[in-house]
Amino acid sequence: MSGICLACGGAALETVLDLGAMPAADWFPPVEQPYDPAEAGYPLAMLLCRGCGLAQLERDDTVTEEPRGVEPRALREQAADAVARVAAAGLLRGRTVREFGSPHGGSWLDLLAARGFTAVDGITGGVADVVLDCFGLMHERDQRAAFAQRAAATAPGGVLLVQYHPLHTIVGGDQWNALRHGHFAYYGLRVLRDMLSAAGLSVVRAWDFDLYGGTVLIAAVPGQARAGESVTRVLEREATVSDPQVVRGLQRAADRQGAALRAALEAEAARGARVYAYGAASRAVALLCRAGIDRALLAGVADASPAKQRRRMPGTDIPIISPEHLVAARPDRVLLTVPDLLAEVAERYPQLDGRWFGVDDAQPVAGRAL
Repeated sequence: MSGICLACGGAALETVLDLGAMPAADWFPPVEQPYDPAEAGYPLAMLLCRGCGLAQLERDDTVTEEPRGVEPRALREQAADAVARVAAAGLLRGRTVREFGSPHGGSWLDLLAARGFTAVDGITGGVADVVLDCFGLMHERDQRAAFAQRAAATAPGGVLLVQYHPLHTIVGGDQWNALRHGHFAYYGLRVLRDMLSAAGLSVVRAWDFDLYGGTVLIAAVPGQARAGESVTRVLEREATVSDPQVVRGLQRAADRQGAALRAALEAEAARGARVYAYGAASRAVALLCRAGIDRALLAGVADASPAKQRRRMPGTDIPIISPEHLVAARPDRVLLTVPDLLAEVAERYPQLDGRWFGVDDAQPVAGRAL
């Protein structure tokens, strides 16, 4: 990156989180390919713009292709809830819909189709009454062009729906490993509002969801419109993350959690426990690498995506296995890398009841029972 803010073009950028050299989070080598320390060779840091408040990736030298994951049930359920709430607010007007997808997969088009909407072809630059972006904007290297593109796709009288993982949630939840290559922007509502305004849209409504520790869905409409109380509430809540000192708490969290996880796994190994993990998500890549975890401490990472199985975690020698393999291994403990998966995996794999744990700074030796 050039040292110029992706949102406002300013140069007042400060480093708030530096994870050093990390592997590309979306390149999972074949399990047969020996681990090479050179894999972890890409700088990974977050900058915060003092001008507009956008947190952003410092640079991304990776060019990789991500194996598609399986959409979690929690994400599907939240999508249905979101569409219902927007409809109840009277904002699902018109008959056409266009979706700007996320590389992580998932779609709301079926939910809109069930309500009588017809999808517009995005390849030809179609305009629609309802435009969807669920965690897609953060993947755009050219942020200003991405906002302009979505605004141009929104028909007069239509609505743009944007779901984002707030920087406020990331900081408040010590989610430092949300930082990864390919995620160029980490938003607060203030910077989203300003970028949408520059593109000709006004944010009028906001909804909170529990997903990923707290996500927000906003509705923006073309032209000038008054924001509701829900928007003001989110703006007030997120105000503190414009302060670099506050956001630097992520650096302290990375140091603590890396040490806590390693201590927990070393303690389990010392007592002869068989420990595995579940969830070969991108956020698990930085977690395992930051903690210096290898196959001696973690025997494997299970994942429901066939595209990831028989590969290994980037930057380690830890294989990715199927959930069936995990159950058959009869592990003593299972580290759940994505807490949102707990309800789904606990129901699907009752054989593992009582064995799930997560990283907890207060209990670094044994981990945290989930």
